[in-house]
Amino acid sequence: MEKLLITGGNKLTGEVTISGAKNAVVAIIPAALLVEGVCRIENVPDIKDVTVIIDMLAQLGARIEYINKNTIEIDCSKVDRYTAPYEMVKKMRASYYLLGALLGRFNKAEVAFPGGCDFGVRPIDQHIKGFEALGVKVEMDHGIIHASTGKLTAAQIYMDVVSVGATINIMLAAVKAEGVTIIENAAKEPHIVDVANFLNAMGANVKGAGTDVIKIKGVKKLTGGTYSVIPDQIEAGTFMIAAAASGGDVLIKNVIPKHLESITAKLIEMNVSVEEYDDAVRVWRTGKLTKANVKTLPYPGFPTDLQPPIVVLLSIAEGTSIVTEGVWDSRFQYVDELKRMGANIKVEGRIAIIEGIQRLSGCPVKATDLRAGAAMVIAGLVADGTTEICDLKHIDRGYENFEAKLVKLGANIKRVKVHQRHFFSGFAGANVEEPLDGQSRKDSIQ
Repeated sequence: MEKLLITGGNKLTGEVTISGAKNAVVAIIPAALLVEGVCRIENVPDIKDVTVIIDMLAQLGARIEYINKNTIEIDCSKVDRYTAPYEMVKKMRASYYLLGALLGRFNKAEVAFPGGCDFGVRPIDQHIKGFEALGVKVEMDHGIIHASTGKLTAAQIYMDVVSVGATINIMLAAVKAEGVTIIENAAKEPHIVDVANFLNAMGANVKGAGTDVIKIKGVKKLTGGTYSVIPDQIEAGTFMIAAAASGGDVLIKNVIPKHLESITAKLIEMNVSVEEYDDAVRVWRTGKLTKANVKTLPYPGFPTDLQPPIVVLLSIAEGTSIVTEGVWDSRFQYVDELKRMGANIKVEGRIAIIEGIQRLSGCPVKATDLRAGAAMVIAGLVADGTTEICDLKHIDRGYENFEAKLVKLGANIKRVKVHQRHFFSGFAGANVEEPLDGQSRKDSIQ
């Protein structure tokens, strides 16, 4: 078992460079199944979710070569299987993008229901509705989704709810369908635009991504090329909030400021200074944090993935704040961990009422999911004493070199491996902590 040890109180100062977008790359890599040639993908984050999705493609028959840590080449010319391995699919939600990609390649796909973070029901009815409109027959049997068609044909599809996953999946299935597919009430997140741009760079004809109407004119084939993934909006927002919470001064580089407008606006409302540059933002705070109300919404609203970090920030702000979760049913599971650190938060359904306190207190907590794990790290950075965070597998899924980047900014944080000694009596002995260097950490998540 590994855990993070954080001694709070240090202000974050300096510069940090943001990695490629997790939410984009976990769709772009499956999209390579549609490409007949070799595609090179740059700015790929070195995270566990990428390792999993690459392994899935490799098991389907793809050749994947690492040019360097953040650049890969994918050749799917010898892929001859359309059944995704169950053991890997259950590890991450984005594995459902294999459905659209395999349908686009083979007109058939067999993929288990996806796993990933557990914070509410994740229906795929909008995905199925889109596939069926394209002429696909979808059946579910013992947790496996079976999808097949003789020919993909274009359709006009209206999304009953705004769904990022369904929008991307329908795009993947439709790029080689005959005719023009129109997706109405489409999601508009930056990573949807990035997936569309990747497809277009490979020879697809996708227009309107980033608006609520996307038009896809089917093409006969996609050829190879090179594409660079956009910066991670959520990682950037996490560091913005961490800088504000610590009262520090951080220049966050390799970002697209427009993608961060909802976060920037909320931080300014809370008495945090934010300055935008062409591809960077500077965040600093000299005064006290003030209360704010936040409601998470689909883009361009405040991102649900930054709800846990902003709750940590509001927990140390003056006054009473209200956070409303507008996307997921059960995303406040981490609040009990924050309350262990002294936070004064009351949850009523999708609403959290937060009474700000001066400081949190360090104690053992766990990462209940990916973004909650990042929130616990921020809490540890501003807490009195030492915070221990376990279940790091969630954090490793989506943040590249998270603690190393924080250490460079002045945080007192280290990852240790915990060995638990057992005696014949059945009682556990003392925990022995062993620091992990960079290489052994990388080995531990592969």
